[in-house]
Amino acid sequence: MSKPYVPPKVWTFEAPSGGQFASINRPVAGPTHDKPLPTGKHPLQLYSLATPNGVKVTILLEELLALGHGGAEYDAWLIRIGEGDQFGSGFVQVNPNSKIPALLDRGVEPPVRVFESGSILLYLAEKFGAFLPKDLATRTETLNWLFWQMGSAPYLGGGFGHFYVYAPEKFEYAINRFTMEAKRQLDVLDRRLGESAYLGGPEYSIADIAVWPWYGQLVRGNLYGAAEFLAVHEYPNVQRWAEAIAQRPAVQRGTRVNRTWGDEASQVAERHSATDLA
Repeated sequence: MSKPYVPPKVWTFEAPSGGQFASINRPVAGPTHDKPLPTGKHPLQLYSLATPNGVKVTILLEELLALGHGGAEYDAWLIRIGEGDQFGSGFVQVNPNSKIPALLDRGVEPPVRVFESGSILLYLAEKFGAFLPKDLATRTETLNWLFWQMGSAPYLGGGFGHFYVYAPEKFEYAINRFTMEAKRQLDVLDRRLGESAYLGGPEYSIADIAVWPWYGQLVRGNLYGAAEFLAVHEYPNVQRWAEAIAQRPAVQRGTRVNRTWGDEASQVAERHSATDLA
């Protein structure tokens, strides 16, 4: 039996803790190398990867384009987080937190940087006047669920996903703790979706776009390979909602952008025009 861990009086960073992303984890911020960001021809420049947080933005941009908002045309540049692209000097200027996605709106003067996926969704919804209800009550309910996702998903990703999939060892306490929380969150969603077609109300919104890549893909078996482990059949309302969103053409396009794994037909490493998704 291994000796129990006793935290030191003052923690120091001595070596990576192991796991898939150990090589890019560090206890300080800021750039590690000089690397300017590329710039394309469109006003909106997105720097991202097709993780659940990344595809939120490409889904919304594709939905906006589908509605006819030509100003939502964008260049989507690939940021390889496993190779540390997010620590380049140019990326850190757009997002000092060195996380994808990051957006630069060059259609205004001076250009506006937007980071954190929830902030990007809100910025774009307000800029184009779409996917965010205008009446106060429904708008507030939509934002309730948008911010619910921002606060909850770290427990699903950094908690459950990390210890269930990525940690170098399987720790019973950690897996049990975060599995319980993941199932509680699914129950929260299932109860809400049992009373409403979408999270914010009767209409599809940025709340659904934020939550679907995490919880929708989880119940569809596309996240962490954990659908059976989490008994997702217990959440029929989440499953109904997840499948309905998955059928949207803009969602299908958005999930392909900045994707470099899986079926080759699903991969579009960078997107600079609609023809890249043809």
